[in-house]
Amino acid sequence: MPEDCIHPYKYWHAKGDIMQDRGAVSALMVRIAADRRNAWTGAIAQAVKRVGDFAVASIILIALLPLLLCIALLIRNSGPGGIFYGHARVGRNGRSFRCLKFRTMYADADQRLAALLASDPASAAEWSRTRKLERDPRVSGIGGLLRKTSLDELPQLLNVVRGEMSLVGPRPITREELCRYGTSARHYFRVTPGVTGLWQVSGRNNLSYAERVRLDAAYAQHWSLARDLGILLRTPAAVLLRQGAR
Repeated sequence: MPEDCIHPYKYWHAKGDIMQDRGAVSALMVRIAADRRNAWTGAIAQAVKRVGDFAVASIILIALLPLLLCIALLIRNSGPGGIFYGHARVGRNGRSFRCLKFRTMYADADQRLAALLASDPASAAEWSRTRKLERDPRVSGIGGLLRKTSLDELPQLLNVVRGEMSLVGPRPITREELCRYGTSARHYFRVTPGVTGLWQVSGRNNLSYAERVRLDAAYAQHWSLARDLGILLRTPAAVLLRQGAR
């Protein structure tokens, strides 16, 4: 066979390689197009979520203004200290912000907590496990009522308006708590913390901290507008029935 001729076997083998390469390129292009489409869909959904957060939070703040003023007066008359309490929390992409609440604790809350944990091993174990106490000596009388009804969290609507929080998302955590999230922290950083979320409608303080982390990670991994709406619809019942409230 002349040297300038290609053996039939080599020809079909080379053609097969070319077809395989074309198939791989086509599959790659389809995947890139799907990723771009998903990215655009996700960006649009996030934009809709942000607009909805701003609009709904603003409307609720205006509608509840008389109630907010009444609560502010009760707190002012309950003892020394401010009306609001802002604690440093970790938000989306690890950014810090001041999470707002109505003040529910005494002015010397830290000293009260330290004294209890030093003298009561059971309370110290409960605090270590959940970072909460069923009988918290730091909480005032009006503060206990606000916590049980979740009214203390209404100022977080201001955080929502400012874009630091969302209506639905994981509970905002402190930097000290990040170590307890382990590898799940990367899921937490992907979303904006919320006023309500899976934790609140799934048992709240009746759940262990590990279960809370699992729910936060599950929310971030499977987020959708429909799921947010479902959580919002379940929240009033959870608040009224005081599921896991302390």
